[in-house]
Amino acid sequence: MASHLNPTAAELAILRALWTLKTGTVRQVHEALTAAGSDVGYTTILKLLQIMTEKGLVVRDDSRRTHVYQAAFAQEQTQRRLVADLLKKAFDNSAQKLVMQALSAKKASKAELREIRKLIDQMEKEAP
Repeated sequence: MASHLNPTAAELAILRALWTLKTGTVRQVHEALTAAGSDVGYTTILKLLQIMTEKGLVVRDDSRRTHVYQAAFAQEQTQRRLVADLLKKAFDNSAQKLVMQALSAKKASKAELREIRKLIDQMEKEAP
C-alpha cells in the first residue's frame, strides 16, 4: 500500500501526536495538537483520522465505545520512507545532495554534528 508514503502535512501532525501518545482518542489527539499550537477543530481531526484509517496510516480499535487510534507505522519507518521519496524526486537519489541541502537549510548544533559524524564513521566502517 503506497498511501502511507505521502501523508499530508495535517496527517503528519496527527501522526506526530500519536507517536508521542502511543495511542489516543480523537479528543486526546485534539488536545495534543492544541497544546502544540494548532487550531484544528475536533471534527476536522475526527474526519482526518477516518481518512487516515482508510489510507492505512492509522489503526483504529473500535472495540470500545470511544475509538482509540494508533499510528500504523513507526515514526522512523515513516521518516525513512518520506526521505527515500524526497531523495528520489528532488535529489536524483543523491544522499550527498540531500544532506548538503539539509545542512545548509538549517544550522546544525554541535551535538547534531557529533551525531552526524558518528553515523558517517559507522557507515564508513561498514562500507565494502
